[in-house]
Amino acid sequence: MVWAGDSARVIRAAQELSKAALPVRGSTIGLMTSGPGFSDLRAAQERIRPYVHRTPVLTSTSIDAMVGASLFFKCENFQKVGAFKYRGATNAVQLLSEDQAARGVVTHSSGNHAAALALAAKMRNIAAYIVMPRTAPRIKQAAVEGYGGRITFCEPNVKSREETAAQLVERTGATLIHPFDDENVIAGQGTAALELLEDVPDLDAMLAPVGGGGLLSGTAIACRGIRPGIRVIGCEPAVAADAAESLRVGSIVPARPPASICDGLLTSLGKHTFPILRAMVDEILLAEESEIVRATMTIMQRMKIVVEPSAAVTLAVVLSRRGEFAGRRVGLILSGGNVDLARLASAIEATTGAKG
Repeated sequence: MVWAGDSARVIRAAQELSKAALPVRGSTIGLMTSGPGFSDLRAAQERIRPYVHRTPVLTSTSIDAMVGASLFFKCENFQKVGAFKYRGATNAVQLLSEDQAARGVVTHSSGNHAAALALAAKMRNIAAYIVMPRTAPRIKQAAVEGYGGRITFCEPNVKSREETAAQLVERTGATLIHPFDDENVIAGQGTAALELLEDVPDLDAMLAPVGGGGLLSGTAIACRGIRPGIRVIGCEPAVAADAAESLRVGSIVPARPPASICDGLLTSLGKHTFPILRAMVDEILLAEESEIVRATMTIMQRMKIVVEPSAAVTLAVVLSRRGEFAGRRVGLILSGGNVDLARLASAIEATTGAKG
């Protein structure tokens, strides 16, 4: 692993990223002609400030000792709706014109984005039409309904989700807010990394989970705008490594059937997120399921906070590669804390042999 300041591979980026030429990973240079820039993240930060929590950055002496590094955890598990998703949803909803807002918003999601968009819409007093698979857990349905979202059920597959959402857009005239592949959503998600870098400006590396790539895209834009030489690393389950494979082959590789405890990371990159990651992320590192379970347990036991496995994948990567991070100052974005306790208990039992 090559670190900032170690060699000519340091990425040279302008402090103010625009929607034009952006640096490509490593030593090659290319163009990315669309997508949010650093100024969009700064604007999003001001726009959503009245609505979101500025979440804390926590440290753990005992975890630092395990790794031999200084780790700084950005705790989005303390965000409204329990996840970073509220940032992007809020930014997208607040950017709607009055005419657009009057017709409401639509999305398809069975997870954190569904609740996030429902709450963001409620804060603006507009309708939120949420497409959820009929198999979605009742607790997630209740969260969406509690925030005022109007649920339409679909079959549990991508085709049905997208078709049902399109039908709602056609019928209501509402604006589709994609869970991750939306420029305004990406800009909102990037504000978590902005805050972390404001609080801890001298980081050597920044790690974020990657599923569809919205959080990692926003994180990368924030890093290149504030600290261009920082190492930006995506973290992904080894059994669902489509993002890592996509960057390796240079085109989007579809997500495999769900096989990971990281249920928030089981989707493919999008047309907006893929070019950002390809241009601005140094690498995507993988963690095994057992490593993710142990990292989740470590955070809960040592830091006394609740995180979901999709968030703990960042620590799993660091713990499994201690030598690569030793002596470094590393930021880790803990993306959320909405845990399926029964599923986690089963995973802990399978991993450790101990009933959770």
